[in-house]
Amino acid sequence: MKFNLSLSVFAGLSIGTCVVFFGTLPITHGASLFLSPDDGSFTVQNTLTTAVILDTEGESVNAFELFIKFPPDKLQVVSPSTGQSIVGVWVDQPTFNNQTGRIEFKGGVPGGIVTDRGVIASITFRAKGVGEAIVRPTEDSRIFRNDGKATDVFKGAKGGSFLLRLPAPQGPLVFSETHPDQSKWYLNSSVSLEWTNESGTLARGYSYILNNNPIDVPDDIPEGTQTSVIYRDLPDGRYYFHIKSLSNEGLWGRVTHYAFKIDASPPAEFRIAALPKAKTSRRQPILQFQTTDAESGLDHYEMKVIPLRRQGEVLASLKEESQPIFFEAQSPYLTSPLFLGSYDVIVRAYDVAGNYRDSAERIRIVSALFRSIGDEGLEVKELVVIPWMGIWSSFALLIFLAGYLVFVIRRSHKKTAKQQETKDLPDYVREKIDELNKYRSKYGTLIALLLAFAALSLIPMAPRTANASEDILRLAPPLVTSMAKDISNEEIFYVGGRVEAPRADVVLYLQNLNTGETISQATVSNERGEWFYRHNTFLSSGDYLLWTQVRSGEVLSPPSPQIELGVRETALHFGASRLSYEMLYLILLFVLSAIVLVLIGFAIWHHTKFRKVKRSLAKEVREAEESIRRGFAVLRRDIQSELALFKKTKLPQSISQEEKIREAQLLKDLAWVESYVGKEVWDIERASDPRSSGAL
Repeated sequence: MKFNLSLSVFAGLSIGTCVVFFGTLPITHGASLFLSPDDGSFTVQNTLTTAVILDTEGESVNAFELFIKFPPDKLQVVSPSTGQSIVGVWVDQPTFNNQTGRIEFKGGVPGGIVTDRGVIASITFRAKGVGEAIVRPTEDSRIFRNDGKATDVFKGAKGGSFLLRLPAPQGPLVFSETHPDQSKWYLNSSVSLEWTNESGTLARGYSYILNNNPIDVPDDIPEGTQTSVIYRDLPDGRYYFHIKSLSNEGLWGRVTHYAFKIDASPPAEFRIAALPKAKTSRRQPILQFQTTDAESGLDHYEMKVIPLRRQGEVLASLKEESQPIFFEAQSPYLTSPLFLGSYDVIVRAYDVAGNYRDSAERIRIVSALFRSIGDEGLEVKELVVIPWMGIWSSFALLIFLAGYLVFVIRRSHKKTAKQQETKDLPDYVREKIDELNKYRSKYGTLIALLLAFAALSLIPMAPRTANASEDILRLAPPLVTSMAKDISNEEIFYVGGRVEAPRADVVLYLQNLNTGETISQATVSNERGEWFYRHNTFLSSGDYLLWTQVRSGEVLSPPSPQIELGVRETALHFGASRLSYEMLYLILLFVLSAIVLVLIGFAIWHHTKFRKVKRSLAKEVREAEESIRRGFAVLRRDIQSELALFKKTKLPQSISQEEKIREAQLLKDLAWVESYVGKEVWDIERASDPRSSGAL
């Protein structure tokens, strides 16, 4: 026999097996699994055997990975048998876990096989609890076509349902008014049990016991002749009542077993998560919630959305008859469109016994600050729509004003920098320097020294450069987590999300509201439950509705909430690239905003440089004025000294007319110099100090 798959390939058919898909064409035929027998009634402590059967439906398959799920509280695996099996090579020996309720089979059929009732393995269970036990292959099972490409052709499986019960009463007939159904869970923790003798006659006594063992025998000590008993405040769990009667002849009869289940505790505490967040502008937030129950298990969730305040509405206006009621919901739940305002969301989780626990979350629906309205413009707080033309005009005005501000600041900056470079002092300072030079020719060399000192203070400083561092049983509908909603008629539509079941078929429906045409496509989720679909053609422009369902075999989940989708006309073409009107407007907004920011930054930079240069120039002017005042002070001292010497050496009667004119000129010059100097700088006494003169 020629093997199409080598042993090395079989060894690779583990959890890390890489499955290669070629093409996306739907599989018209596929392999399926079912159990034989798939139903029956069995007593506790007895065994039941069922076989896992393969139907290839005309396909040739050569390898598989099967995972069987069973309830570990009702069944336990005695042994999976592979004696009579179509499998030729087992990659791993079948394994099972009685704590998690899972069985695994991994093997291959060399050369492939086509069969409609091929036995893969037989499984023997022992019944350990009462109630309905469902055994089924899981959705992550895989069956591979005999094509050398490891193509998965598994399309579904049918499980089995087995009724597990206690042995038929062989002793007294037992019944309970508080817990009449032995397979149901009850939240009442007090149990009332009654019984009658099997023969209808009174017995000499009864022996009974209550424990957690499904099959047990009471001792031979009578508990009395009463025919009822009440157990109060029992802890949660599964209980079994065992009783037998003592006949008048002194013989003990057979045992009757009666089961009841108590769950008086509510499900575990849980929180409600609002997506994207509790305070959102999204009118249809998504609510997620999840909890567990230790005993009976979760049954369903119910929800109530209570409006606390809506826009334009007060609490007093909410009438009693309009109050919302609880309705059944599943997580994740997409709310209906909500008005602006605050809401309390209450989720109530029920377990199978009827206990429930509430969880509440407050959400707020607020209006978005800005919202793009297609070709119309930007909507501000849902109050006013600013047209795109108005936005562009505003940005153009801002750019003009920012540009003019940059021009004015830059012109002032250049003018001040040029004054600093050329030492172009103000006119009033230059007039003082000219006057000082005129008197320098009259009085000594000391003034020349002062002017030299003043000139040194005006020597340009080396420019400083800036540092560079300164600058399950019921299938739940799929959850859509990502979708191309704002697209043009020449952009590819895509959608993705998650489902609860791995490797499940996800069916998508897309309805054109303009033409009424509805198209459906299918995709498959991966082992993590993630799915993604990309349309292979462009959608025509218009409005669409999208909803999804999960398909498992012939079973379809309820449809998901409908999602609105708009397809717009394409705005511009750049070769193979396409740009929508809305994207074009947003790009223009971004560019205009960037220009305004650059201009404002440029203006701030020039203004900073201008202030720095202006401060430096003002300092130099102050130093020049200080030197000029010092020069005039020294000049006043020299004129006074010369005038005093003149008066001391000349007698009044010996002064000539020319000397009188000279004296009058000295007095006039002294008065003029004193008008410049006054008392602002240095007084005459300090200026006449030789040490001060030497310092100058």
